[in-house]
Amino acid sequence: MTPSRNIARLIEIMAALRTPKTGCPWDLAQNFATIAPYTIEEAYEVADAVARNDLADLKEELGDLLLQVVFHARMAEEQDAFDFGDVVEAITEKLVRRHPHVFGEARASDAHAVKGLWEEIKAEEKMRRQGPQTQGALAGVPIALPALTRALKLQAKASLVGFDWNDPHAVLRKIREEADEIEAALAGAETGVASKRHAAAEVGDLLFAAVNLARHLDADPEALLRGTNDKFERRFAAIERALAARGKAPQQATLEEMDALWDEAKAAEKSE
Repeated sequence: MTPSRNIARLIEIMAALRTPKTGCPWDLAQNFATIAPYTIEEAYEVADAVARNDLADLKEELGDLLLQVVFHARMAEEQDAFDFGDVVEAITEKLVRRHPHVFGEARASDAHAVKGLWEEIKAEEKMRRQGPQTQGALAGVPIALPALTRALKLQAKASLVGFDWNDPHAVLRKIREEADEIEAALAGAETGVASKRHAAAEVGDLLFAAVNLARHLDADPEALLRGTNDKFERRFAAIERALAARGKAPQQATLEEMDALWDEAKAAEKSE
């Protein structure tokens, strides 16, 4: 089979890979559960290409992500559940339905209004599917989401029913409160009153509060942490380069020496 810009060719290739006896043994051995982790991984690689503003890599990663959709659709087709065309039909129908301000008579003057309209339509759809609401306000947040993202979505749902602070300063006070509880737990662990497990649980509360602050600042905690990870890698690489110029490896340097080089790298970034 030759490459093609036509989605039909990709669907044909996936069908060939999944054809018993003549297909690929690895592809044939997969199921929804075994492929799902790859789907998540490919989505993260798309996000990474975006963060690096690498459009050439983004093209490749979007192709890998599209393959995941085709793979899942092919397995579903083999079970007579749905096929790729059904997936396309479902999303196109949903997009039209959820954009009445574009395809209908509704009006939305800005992005905030669009988001509110979108949430209203989602709630109506859920009502039609499930009938009157019988679950709690936090229902519907997938457990498999990354923890920071799931915390963000849980907090956003709680906010819709009024369980929220009105001021980011109040969230910051909560963060300080959680930090104090960690300090108390650590002190207890040292005296045998509490365990490290208790202190670790308090760290979870601190992370949850930090996500809440990010939400109040209209920031995505996953994106913020990815940025901080990149910054850490960049500054640590600067430490390694500086030590190499002195004929040293990191394990041969003192913490004080590396900390001073960290401050230099930080200052250099700020000056740039």
